[in-house]
Amino acid sequence: MHRNAPRNAPRRSKTVRNSLACAAVALPVLLVAGCSDSDQDKEADSPSASASKSPTVAPAKFKELPDSCKSLGKKTVKDLVPGTDNASGKRVGTGDTNDSNSCLWSGLDKYDYRQLTLSFKRFDSDPAIGSGDKRAADYVKQQVEEKTGNKDNKKPKQKQVSGIGDDAVSVAYETKKKDAKGKSEEYRAERLIARTANVVITVDYEGAGFEDAKKPDADEVNKQAEKAAEEAVKQIK
Repeated sequence: MHRNAPRNAPRRSKTVRNSLACAAVALPVLLVAGCSDSDQDKEADSPSASASKSPTVAPAKFKELPDSCKSLGKKTVKDLVPGTDNASGKRVGTGDTNDSNSCLWSGLDKYDYRQLTLSFKRFDSDPAIGSGDKRAADYVKQQVEEKTGNKDNKKPKQKQVSGIGDDAVSVAYETKKKDAKGKSEEYRAERLIARTANVVITVDYEGAGFEDAKKPDADEVNKQAEKAAEEAVKQIK
């Protein structure tokens, strides 16, 4: 026993000394564990740790387009375009006809000229820009604005059309064009745009009266444009 140590100072038992040593070792472990849990929580809450979900859109309904040149019966073509020498129509444009395709008919019956263009355009769904239906609806608006915003088109009248596809709209207007001889002729025309799911049908129908003949009236042009659109919609399957 050391001289300076109090005679009556209690001695710590071996068991107590071991307990204190264990506690000293355990404390840093707990502190480290606590920090580790906190860091893990922060990482779990961070945007980089959480898996971001990719946007999804409904799949496009229609995967194929009908052939515009085969979408109208010969009787319909002859009714809409009297005097045409090509009831099968003329293909317009190039490229993948399953994305879009157009057909043109024109004819002269005495002095009455008529021209019909039928177009199909299909839109796929794309998470980055929207569903096929939405993209098709946006395209309908563009087709309308193409006619209403053209200063060469006089007296444009826009209206909704019921009973053709999911929704349809038409723009009736008047315009002037020059013939091969440079003579200006007055035309009455109508564009009818109909959408069925992710497919858009555009009908451009116009007529003129040459050699002082009268141009068709608005009701006739409207009736013929709707007839073409109604028949074409039925070909989308």
